[in-house]
Amino acid sequence: MGFHPVDLLIILLFGLALFGPRALQSVARNLGRGVGQARVVKDKIKEELQVEELSQISENIPRLPLNTREAASLLLKEQKEKRTSEGTAQSHASETNERVVRDSAASA
Repeated sequence: MGFHPVDLLIILLFGLALFGPRALQSVARNLGRGVGQARVVKDKIKEELQVEELSQISENIPRLPLNTREAASLLLKEQKEKRTSEGTAQSHASETNERVVRDSAASA
């Protein structure tokens, strides 16, 4: 929803009738200066931002699913990774238990 040129013309004429030509001219001048200063500040901020750092940070942010299919595949992948990590932890624990049993049997 933007302004139609006719709408802007009506607003301009209303402002001219309300404030007069000199006041409207100074308002327009000050508005132009403000927009120019905002552009300068925006350019300075863009120069100071480290684009490489931002791209590295964005890589570390987890990706959000856009639809239900992506959400389901993401959940399934997380569950699969969890199972594999639990499986390796369980196999390591069982190996340790077997070693303890062997050591205790050998010493007895």
